Amino acid sequence: MPVKPNTHKKETSTSFSLWTEYDVYLFKAGKHHRLYEKMGCHPIDHHGEKGCYFSVWAPNAASVCLISNFNGWDKTSHPLHARRDESGVWELFMPGFPQGTPYKYFIVNRSSGIGQEKFDPFARLAEMPPRTASVSHLFSPEWKDSAWMKTRGDKGLSKAFSIYEVHLGSWRRVPEEDNRPLSYRELAAALVPYVSDLGFTHVEFLPITEHPFYGSWGYQSTGFFSPTSRYGTPEDFAFLIDSFHAAGIGVILDWVPSHFPCDAFALGDFDGTHLYEHDDPRKGFHPDWRSYIFNYGRLEVRSFLLSSAIFWIDQFHLDGLRVDAVASMLYLDYSRNAGEWVPNEHGGNENLDAISFLKELNEVVYLNFPDVHTIAEESTAWPGVSRPTSSGGLGFGMKWMMGWMHDTLGYFQRDPIYRKHHQNQITFSIHYAFHENFCLPLSHDEVVHGKKSLLSKMPGDVWQQCANLRLLYAYMFTHPGTKLLFMGAELGQWKEWNHDQSLDWHLLKEERHQGIYNTIKKLNKIYKTKKALHEWNFKQEGFEFIDIQDAEQSIISYMRKSSDGQILVVVCNFTPVPRPAYRIGVPISGTYRLLMNTDWKELGGSGSGQGSEAASERVACHGRNQSICLELPPLGCLILEINPMG
Repeated sequence: MPVKPNTHKKETSTSFSLWTEYDVYLFKAGKHHRLYEKMGCHPIDHHGEKGCYFSVWAPNAASVCLISNFNGWDKTSHPLHARRDESGVWELFMPGFPQGTPYKYFIVNRSSGIGQEKFDPFARLAEMPPRTASVSHLFSPEWKDSAWMKTRGDKGLSKAFSIYEVHLGSWRRVPEEDNRPLSYRELAAALVPYVSDLGFTHVEFLPITEHPFYGSWGYQSTGFFSPTSRYGTPEDFAFLIDSFHAAGIGVILDWVPSHFPCDAFALGDFDGTHLYEHDDPRKGFHPDWRSYIFNYGRLEVRSFLLSSAIFWIDQFHLDGLRVDAVASMLYLDYSRNAGEWVPNEHGGNENLDAISFLKELNEVVYLNFPDVHTIAEESTAWPGVSRPTSSGGLGFGMKWMMGWMHDTLGYFQRDPIYRKHHQNQITFSIHYAFHENFCLPLSHDEVVHGKKSLLSKMPGDVWQQCANLRLLYAYMFTHPGTKLLFMGAELGQWKEWNHDQSLDWHLLKEERHQGIYNTIKKLNKIYKTKKALHEWNFKQEGFEFIDIQDAEQSIISYMRKSSDGQILVVVCNFTPVPRPAYRIGVPISGTYRLLMNTDWKELGGSGSGQGSEAASERVACHGRNQSICLELPPLGCLILEINPMG
């Protein structure tokens, strides 16, 4: 029910402000990292008078008025007042303004005299799309994750790090209730134990920052300080994160500082000028996504973005940010033809302001929260993405290994009969695997837009497709680097991901798909418990090829190592031909115990190569004095652990 209009100007107040001179200085210098404590709507008690304090940046406005059902959406009755400094900030204390009330700002441009309704860029809550008003809200979560927060720094990059990537709106739906998505709290009850059972160490949410178009998957964000109301309140989202932490699982959020949508109610032309974006479309408009690009050189915009990054980690206890589309930020000519972009001051194509911003972003995040992680989706060979800014890098903790993903999927999509001609495609990644702190992604981007699901990419009959997929996962989990897998891959989805539909949960009733699920579960367990697979994720010392020359039979073998001498041996057979007496050289004598065979029956395989161990023999092979003889399964991977002879 609408609140009764309250239009008495005398009930507003200009005597109260959350801003100090130092806040203004930091904001103007691009160094204010907690603007969410000053900007936006803040329910407060001012000398016994309850109400809401509002603050918004609109330096080119002639006037700014608060409009709401509180005042009948009157565009003149409740004006904000410009601060008497150079901040461009307008503010107002509104006594009696209730929580849960929708509101906007009516901003009149100083030059044109044209007014427009705008949302609050710092709102903590937004109306349910397609409605676009901001909502007054006092965030009051009940955190119970103090134990997790104290120890999450122990879960660094020398530990197992495997990520289950999730789009919350389509993981599971309720068909009997008009196919609605699960709420944040329903996800806490269902998703948390599911991820725990699979053994992933982290989840990563596609952007939950408020967004008007559901079909953007959250990548066209408007609410840089508000979780989408589609699945519940901010407190509900906090409950979901708290539940993951209680289960020992970290939470990463996709965060999008690279662009924002052009919707009239949002950031674009905010005060009648290009405030957050460049005025030159060659710099400020993205041709692929048809969205605005932030002006990273404007210091107030930097304060806005840095505050957003800190906000999610500070207020929602997030354990990391995966920064989307970093390549589009680094290059001025990204997806542009000649004449469609403006060179930098040195005549180059590097976006110097964006580079500076990304470095500062990582410095600020790690300075304030040294126990979290930043991850870059960066698709080019830009040097030092995950290297410290002190040595010239961008300062990210990790970078997606897009080259590995493209080469690996390209190799696996080939008919095995032709793979012998492309052995380098599956081994080349090791040549640069330690140039960055790489995360191996099999993400949502690889199972949409006609690319097919992972299982459907695989060649051969149904048995071979499933065997190929299990082999792919074993190769991924034993390759250096952290891991990321998009939801549904563990089910062996046949269909591409559809954001309007639930995953195909019925597949788990079929033995072959349950086997794929069990494969991921087994690999996560080995990955977490075997130090050799994660301690030196980013160091050459942790990896050594045994043999990559057997292209004729499409077989590769390699070792993973740890600092305490643990050695795992991995052998991959990329053809459907069993190899009953395949010999490989090994580093030391002893018994090699089989930890996993992707052709085990319980994983949906044929059961070949079922032996539990292999003893070394004094037979020279691959330049080593010792070797073992193995039964290699078709389209299979063996993972063995050495038990040295005393």
